[in-house]
Order: sequence, then structure tokens, then C-alpha cells
Amino acid sequence: MQSKEEGTEHTISGDARGPAYRVETTRLVARCWQPADAPLLQAAFAASWAHLTPWMPWARGEPTDLEGAIALIRRWRGAFDLGQDFVYGVFSADEREVWGGSGLHTRAGKGAREIGYWIHVDQINRGLATELAGALTRVGFEVDGLRRVEIHCVLQNVRSAAVARKLGYVHEGTLRARVPHGEGKYRHKMVWTLLEDEYPDSPAASTEAAAFDVMGRRLL
Repeated sequence: MQSKEEGTEHTISGDARGPAYRVETTRLVARCWQPADAPLLQAAFAASWAHLTPWMPWARGEPTDLEGAIALIRRWRGAFDLGQDFVYGVFSADEREVWGGSGLHTRAGKGAREIGYWIHVDQINRGLATELAGALTRVGFEVDGLRRVEIHCVLQNVRSAAVARKLGYVHEGTLRARVPHGEGKYRHKMVWTLLEDEYPDSPAASTEAAAFDVMGRRLL
């Protein structure tokens, strides 16, 4: 698979090191956000806001103006470069459209990551979330050397739960009343987990993907 960045072909390099700044799958590109992506992010948030807010409380507080989107991306990029958290923009293969967002979040603790994802309302029901999460699962285990990768979703979000199930994640349990949902209300949260020794035989391991470091050297 060839990186589309600057039209150059990247080869596997022994000097390559994570984190993965760019991940390519059959249909999409997930990469570290850049401030210049702010107009595309703003448009994607505006189009998908009503679709996201029932499942993701954070979406209610996302910026609606361009300056707010720029500031948000700068915070994401800073945390990424410092190795504090890894938030990705999800783009069409030609990178002209934002198709969603994702992350390999460090909040799961040492040796673990939590994959979060959202898909643009115009791109749902195409299997993109499964393709994306499968690729990031590969990055987590094969590039970052993790012991565990998790996916969390509210109990009612059957689409997100289906993504985890398709990739071979195991439903570890449901945490009661953990996710805010309106004034004084909370929803139950499902926790799905894939362990290092389970990964090689999981459907996630067969996801077609390539990953590249900050210098464009191939990692995966």
C-alpha cells in the first residue's frame, strides 16, 4: 500500500518508530490533525452534530466556529507530539473530506489504549468504523506494543457495540450509570476488550492497513 502524502512511495525502514502519525486503509486515511484541517472539521461537526450527541456527550461542547476548531486541533496536535494522547482525523482517501474522528487514547492506563471513533452522518452504514477501528487495533498491538485495547460505548449504541464484536473484542462488562445524559441522568457504559494474546487470532488482525511515522517511514 502506498502513502498518498506528497505522492511518494514509502518503504519499510528499520529506523521507523511510533507513534503512527498516518494510517491508511482500503478506503480512508486516519492521520494526525493539522490546523489547516479546521474548516473541514468544522463542516463535519456541523453536519453530524445531531447524529453524534445522543451517543457522545462530548459532542455537545465541540466548537461551532472556525477559531474554536483551530484551537481544538492545536491542542490535539500538541498532545500527539508530546506522546500524551493520540487523536486522529479520519479523511476520505483523497483527504478532501473529513469522514470522522478517532483516537488511541491513553486514558485506559499503562500498556493499554482506548479506541474512540465517530463517523460523518453521510458515511454511516458503510462499515467504515469497523475498518478504522480494525486498523487502529493493529497499530495498537503491532506498533505500540500494547497489552490491551478497549472500546467503550453506551449500552444503547448497538452500532458501536457491533464494531467491537466484529473485530473480536470481548464484552468485559457493563458499568452502570457512568455516562452523563442530560440533567441528572446517566447511561450505562459497555466495556469491550481485546488482549495481546487474543489479538493474532482476531478478525482485527486481518484488517488491511499501512501505518507511517512522523517522517513518513513505514511502520505497519
